[in-house]
Amino acid sequence: MSHRLAHLGLALILALAAHGQQRPGARQMVRVQGGAYLPLYSGKTGKTEVKAFEMDIFPVTNADFLRFVQDYPEWSRSRIKPLFADSNYLRHWQGDLAFDPAIARSPVVNISWFAAKKYCECQGKRLPETAEWEVAAKASQTQADAGSDPAYYQYVLNWLTKPSPAVLPRVGSTFRNYFGVYDLHGLVWEWTWDFNSALSTGESRGNASLDNTLFCGGGALGSGNMTNYASFMRFAMRSSMKAKYCVPNLGFRCVK
Repeated sequence: MSHRLAHLGLALILALAAHGQQRPGARQMVRVQGGAYLPLYSGKTGKTEVKAFEMDIFPVTNADFLRFVQDYPEWSRSRIKPLFADSNYLRHWQGDLAFDPAIARSPVVNISWFAAKKYCECQGKRLPETAEWEVAAKASQTQADAGSDPAYYQYVLNWLTKPSPAVLPRVGSTFRNYFGVYDLHGLVWEWTWDFNSALSTGESRGNASLDNTLFCGGGALGSGNMTNYASFMRFAMRSSMKAKYCVPNLGFRCVK
């Protein structure tokens, strides 16, 4: 009976994901214009210039990741190697190919950096660099760079200080920014390609060559402003991450 129910559940999940219109996992993308990113604690005197790139409109959903696991079963919950994910990997799923249909279009979380990287590669894409993510996330609904807008800054800060709900909302539930990207703030934190550059080799007494600003995205607006609490929160979480960690409010999206 349980085996039959599992198959029915999988069929329902796939039907919900495909219902009505092209699923978010079809990965519509938009172009993000280039810009400048000023790290919070880099010790650099200048900004990082970012060239234009394409970014997924939505974070990757549970339904998207299910299709990936079907194609690459070595990344399923029971088969992934401990080197690539800790014991929290996909812990909110009910099995290798089963989860509550209510979260089919919610962002997938409890995903390691290794799994996120592999997913993007299999789509012919990649994880965003931190500077790319930050440039995209500085955009409000009406401005490409809203870093100096108090109302936008407060919106980001309000989200960062709220606990994540037990059931995450669907992707697309937050605002559409200037570039046409949804959910960069207000839904989940997101992995970036170079998050672990902050943990590069160097002696423990200090190494001026380390760039300690690279991280999984979660609150842009890094400006070196001592009153920018969102940036300090981002930095604190950044310093705690390892590539195999799987966190219940950390997802990802792809770029190219």
